[in-house]
Amino acid sequence: MTSKRKKVTTRTLRKMKVEQSPITMLTAYDYPSAKLADQAGAEMILVGDSLGMVVLGYDSTVPVTLDDMVHHTKAVARGSKHSFICSDLPFLTAHLGREDVLRAAGRLVQEAGAHAVKMEGGIEIIEGIRACIQAGIPVVGHLGLTPQSVHQLGGYRIQGRDLASAREIVANAKLLEEAGICALVLECVPAEVAQEVSATIDVPTIGIGAGRHCDGQVLVYHDLLQYGSDIHPSFVKTYADLGEQAVKGMKQFIEEVRAGVFPGPEHSSHLSEEVVEGLYGAKKEGSAPCTS
Repeated sequence: MTSKRKKVTTRTLRKMKVEQSPITMLTAYDYPSAKLADQAGAEMILVGDSLGMVVLGYDSTVPVTLDDMVHHTKAVARGSKHSFICSDLPFLTAHLGREDVLRAAGRLVQEAGAHAVKMEGGIEIIEGIRACIQAGIPVVGHLGLTPQSVHQLGGYRIQGRDLASAREIVANAKLLEEAGICALVLECVPAEVAQEVSATIDVPTIGIGAGRHCDGQVLVYHDLLQYGSDIHPSFVKTYADLGEQAVKGMKQFIEEVRAGVFPGPEHSSHLSEEVVEGLYGAKKEGSAPCTS
């Protein structure tokens, strides 16, 4: 007899790191994807601002607004029953003043239902991180490739390749741990850098394109399932091709409609003879009593 699955909390995540039990995180941007991710058993669900590219069709995460994040996080919160939900603070928000950062983070937690907010950056946003944590809002850090800074970084490139930048990532990870973050996403950094960070701090690390030595791994729902995704980074593994199956099914529907095959008799309901006579004055040829 299997035990009932419990709600994942910050304590759960810390315990999993101590026990060296790998943490799984999936992105989700709406009710059905959150429901499926939760049912699959993911400990964490990230409502990433990557929804700008994956769901809204932007070419980066920069255009995503706080209202967008609130809207999608609400849907995810309705779909997930057990996973720990983390929602991104959108572009520029983490760099605003204390009150503005708190107000934005507060909306994602109080209004939208997130359990934590994710903030990209290190020492440059440390005051905003501290403000949220002091206010009782859990924060997930994010170092390495920070997509909100894509224009400054000159594209989506691996970070921490040289000694100076690798040391900077490790130093920022320690700083974020001291501030009180509950987890740390490491994106597109060399495996050796992620291994050093994971061994140095007591906070769980979640890798994406950061090798196997992190305490957990995250992938984008649409990437790992190939569901309408046009992005194919080298660190993504395809576990199912839903996009191909979806197109195949829709093409069959279109062909059957054009051929007059759908809807068939089994997909239609009919009036009783009495109602048909009342409607038309006499029974029409081809009509049949309602059987459903």
